[in-house]
Amino acid sequence: MMNEQSMNELAIIVLEDVTREYDLGGQVIHALDGVSFAVQQGEYVAIMGPSGSGKSTTMNVIGCLDLASSGRYVLDGYDVTHLSEDDLADLRNQKIGFVFQNFNLLARTTALENVELPMMYAGVAATVRRKRALEALERVGLQDRVHNRPNELSGGQQQRVAIARAMVNRPVLILADEPTGALDTHSTEEIMGLFEELNRQGNTIVIVTHEADVGAHADRIIRFRDGRIESDAPNPRRIVTMPAVRGRSDG
Repeated sequence: MMNEQSMNELAIIVLEDVTREYDLGGQVIHALDGVSFAVQQGEYVAIMGPSGSGKSTTMNVIGCLDLASSGRYVLDGYDVTHLSEDDLADLRNQKIGFVFQNFNLLARTTALENVELPMMYAGVAATVRRKRALEALERVGLQDRVHNRPNELSGGQQQRVAIARAMVNRPVLILADEPTGALDTHSTEEIMGLFEELNRQGNTIVIVTHEADVGAHADRIIRFRDGRIESDAPNPRRIVTMPAVRGRSDG
């Protein structure tokens, strides 16, 4: 049987006794207080908790958007703990695909150009960028919307563009922050079904959410309260959606 150390060596995410403190006018806020967990390749994990529980701070640390005050964080074998800002930016672009609540698409560029953007930062050749961006948009069912700008797309379609953009650099982790917070019920179901399909294809997915219906789609739920992990367990009542993603451009 594989021991915990061996499992951590193979994990995409390893947090060990991570703390994050903020000094607000002389008052120290303990946003994270000794957080430890690992996420294995291919897992689908929801990080949940009420406002102020520490889930967003955890997301920022996992996403290399913020550094822990103490403890250790390893992302796909890279110890992030003491990296410079430039190194963090490089690691984010290479290893993580982000999906945000408000899509974060460039308004004046097409769906295709939005998806190509991370590859431009990575120095991928133009012909390769175009091919991979088209393939990513087809995977999310938007092959007939590649030349549309965000204001010509529904909320669900915009989020699918954002997911295509998150996938296009072939990251080891898709990290989603409240990915359905700006969507209606139908679009939420479409997006959660898409995440499930991506996970079935082998993608490691971590979703940060306060919505129970969204978290219920994950295989495992980590619950935070007051900067600590309250529970970390498999989800025995997982909701499974089986949408036909390919060829779909509605929603």
